[in-house]
Amino acid sequence: MANELIINARPHETRVALVENSVVVELHIERKTGQELIGNIYRGRVVRVLPGMQAAFVDIGLERSAFLYVTDVHQDFMDLEQMMLRNSVGQEEVIEEGNEKPIAPVDIPLNIEDLLHEGQDVMVQISKEPIGTKGARLTSHISLPGRNLVLMPNVDHIGISRRIEDPIERERLRNLVQELRPGTAGFIVRTAGEGADRGKLRSEMDFLLKLWASVQEKMARATGPGLLHKDLTISLRSVRDLFTREVDRLVIDSKEEHNHVMEFIETFIPSLKYSVELYEGPDPVFDAYGIEMEISRALEKKIWLKSGGYIVIELTEALTAIDVNTGSYVGARNLEETILKTNLEAVKEIAYQLRLRNLGGLIVIDFIDMEKKPNRERVFTALKEALSKDKAKTHILRMSELGLIEMTRKRMRENLNRLLTEPCFYCDGRGSIKSKKSICCEILRDLERETAAPLENSDISVHVNPEIARVLQEEEQQSIMDLERRINRRIIITAEETLHIEEYEVTT
Repeated sequence: MANELIINARPHETRVALVENSVVVELHIERKTGQELIGNIYRGRVVRVLPGMQAAFVDIGLERSAFLYVTDVHQDFMDLEQMMLRNSVGQEEVIEEGNEKPIAPVDIPLNIEDLLHEGQDVMVQISKEPIGTKGARLTSHISLPGRNLVLMPNVDHIGISRRIEDPIERERLRNLVQELRPGTAGFIVRTAGEGADRGKLRSEMDFLLKLWASVQEKMARATGPGLLHKDLTISLRSVRDLFTREVDRLVIDSKEEHNHVMEFIETFIPSLKYSVELYEGPDPVFDAYGIEMEISRALEKKIWLKSGGYIVIELTEALTAIDVNTGSYVGARNLEETILKTNLEAVKEIAYQLRLRNLGGLIVIDFIDMEKKPNRERVFTALKEALSKDKAKTHILRMSELGLIEMTRKRMRENLNRLLTEPCFYCDGRGSIKSKKSICCEILRDLERETAAPLENSDISVHVNPEIARVLQEEEQQSIMDLERRINRRIIITAEETLHIEEYEVTT
């Protein structure tokens, strides 16, 4: 079966789905009001240093101050050397492979108050999105990703993606980068760089170095906190990071975004330009590929397994709890075999749901109790194997006697549930409903469906809850106007007090 990258691009929202063997395995969403920030570089100003937490709050021009941990503060080699002399600590140095200079001494006690002070201007990059009530996490270890390479201007290091397994190819790429790089600029060869020739690596290296020079120039000119460099749009990031040899086709439903993607591909990966397709079908592209149904399923707590068992996913403030149950599955032979089969089936679904929903942090999985230790080991091994394809870093502990597996998954962005829903004000926060923004996006998609077939030039009436009417008429006014121009019909928004906030009616 073909692997495909499907992009649904609209002025109010862009959604990207990675489909492997007809199954949606990754979903990325970016909206105008909630833009993704990872990878953006800022000029920041330290507003508060917290020695007790070994962190500092940094104003980068956003609504909330971001935080910078001591381990994320870049210090060049001379600074570290001076600190070593000042602290009189004689420690062995750790040398990275291929480096002539040490990255950092071992066990040097770095204190945040020695590195930063209030009012200090620093160049920082967002490494984690703001999540919940927490501000963004920053790092001063700047990195600039390209298609084949990642530039690390402050680190003297050459790295090769672990997914490039051929030792001969790894050595070829390492020698090539060592020969081409100027001075001690650090580079990592990405998975897409496998097989890249000298000319391709040199041109991308030059591009990234010019980009870094531009960022440094902006930093020198700026006088206050603000953005220095914005990462690519979600469409272009998807092409850069997900459109690899394993993906057979890229489908995009916006002519404007299609042109941007083709320009990017012509510059960096011209060999893949014939794999890009502009979708012009009558149905919305996510409907045509069955992706909308998968998104709705990803918001449900209970997920049924093919055997009749099911898993329940509960999100809390501190962790994600996953419970496995046999449900209506009764098996054919004995209880232990029935339980083992359900647990093994649940393993595949759990690994899939973690990736699709972008669940991170501490995760506790309550498998059905198994008496035999070999069966517990089998389930543990199956989970590790199922998570091996996950790009996010995971750490899994062995199953306890109670059938619990504790694991962590690196959290980079808001999970799908928190992105698409909000606490329910009908039940005072005991549950959740779709956010107003998500409902508005659904209405706009429904309007596209209603107008897919050519009809007479009549008005379209949309009856919605007053809260949704307000958002459509104020925040989404431009999106409504764009849609009216595209379908050449007037859209009339009518508020109805009797409608639940998630309910709406479209009449033509």
